[in-house]
Amino acid sequence: MTGSSSFGRRHLLGAAGVGLLAGAGGGAGAVRAARGSPDTGHTSPVVPFRGAHQAGIATPVQDRLHFAAFDVTTTSRTDLADLLREWTRAAERMVAGRAVGAGAEPELAVSPPDDTGEAVGLPASRLTLTVGFGTTLFAKDGDDRFGLAKRRPDALRELPHFPGDDLDPDRSGGDIAVQACADDPQVAVHAIRNLARIGFGRVAVRWSQLGFGKTSSTTPQSQTPRNLFGFKDGTNNIAGDDAKALARHVWVGREGPAWLRGGSYLVARRIRMHIETWDRSALTEQEQIVGRSKGVGAPLDGTAERDPVRPADLPPAAHVALAHPSANGGARILRRGYSFVDGADGLGRLDAGLFFLAYDRDPPGQFVPLQARLARDDAMSEYLLHTGSGLYAVPPGVRDDGDYWGSSLFG
Repeated sequence: MTGSSSFGRRHLLGAAGVGLLAGAGGGAGAVRAARGSPDTGHTSPVVPFRGAHQAGIATPVQDRLHFAAFDVTTTSRTDLADLLREWTRAAERMVAGRAVGAGAEPELAVSPPDDTGEAVGLPASRLTLTVGFGTTLFAKDGDDRFGLAKRRPDALRELPHFPGDDLDPDRSGGDIAVQACADDPQVAVHAIRNLARIGFGRVAVRWSQLGFGKTSSTTPQSQTPRNLFGFKDGTNNIAGDDAKALARHVWVGREGPAWLRGGSYLVARRIRMHIETWDRSALTEQEQIVGRSKGVGAPLDGTAERDPVRPADLPPAAHVALAHPSANGGARILRRGYSFVDGADGLGRLDAGLFFLAYDRDPPGQFVPLQARLARDDAMSEYLLHTGSGLYAVPPGVRDDGDYWGSSLFG
């Protein structure tokens, strides 16, 4: 290993930034201030990689997203398992703020470097990488490519068609999904780029999505973010430190196959928002559709954001009324959505919206009936179009040096 690689991103930062840290009061808060990042109240830029559950689910939501879904191009089960081992090792280094392999400047300069290098000098930025497996990894077009068909969980099924769906097949599905979240967009992009590079010849990117401006929070003590409609979203989301709620609604238990216990299911939906139409709607109409005030985010029958939502006191088609657990048999999901803007369409309208990400332990019993109800009755649906979709089984976390993403599935 060369000096540059062993040095790593965090060491580079530490060597170059001692004076800056001291001058600004030290610690990760100073790093964020130096980079112009919002103060999220977190004291460490490094999220632990190993644990019973994968990071990036209950973890406090970071500011940026790079999501990618891959198609597996190899037909070898051994190659696939080897790839997951290599990805796991690379991910653990990147999450710690270190370069992949021998780094961006290896001793043997005639070979491509192990790391693409665009994150050299950047802090870890609370990077998390979360992996899930789609239905097609278990069987594709009736072909049990990797001998996994009998291990597909019952709850991992293709999502049904919902009203308002206009799904682009090139923005849907995929054998393996990777959610990269970080407080620095370049760190998230670097992570996906390196995984794609490592997987060359064995996987290919099927579709991807960049996101910014988190639209929900797993930290109730922080300010609730706003979506592109200008409203606070995710006020009643599951808190990342609410172990009881996570166990009840998010982590797969004995109802799932042994290899998935401690894991979860990830639902990804690319939702285009008709921004221009929304912007021409009266404020009163917007608030009646959402069920909250636009200013402080209070329920329409309340005065403060965290006043309890009473669906019976709200317009029956209001979004927060229909999404409330009491209207859905007590079902809850953990959301981690992000806004996106992908330029404009041929008519000059913004191709913008919400990249919805949510975790639950039983999609047919939680997400599917909730989404069916919203798609049918939610007044907001008039302003939404679902253009991409995916459902993935997320294995439990990596526990030790010999473990890797999906080891319980392939073992």
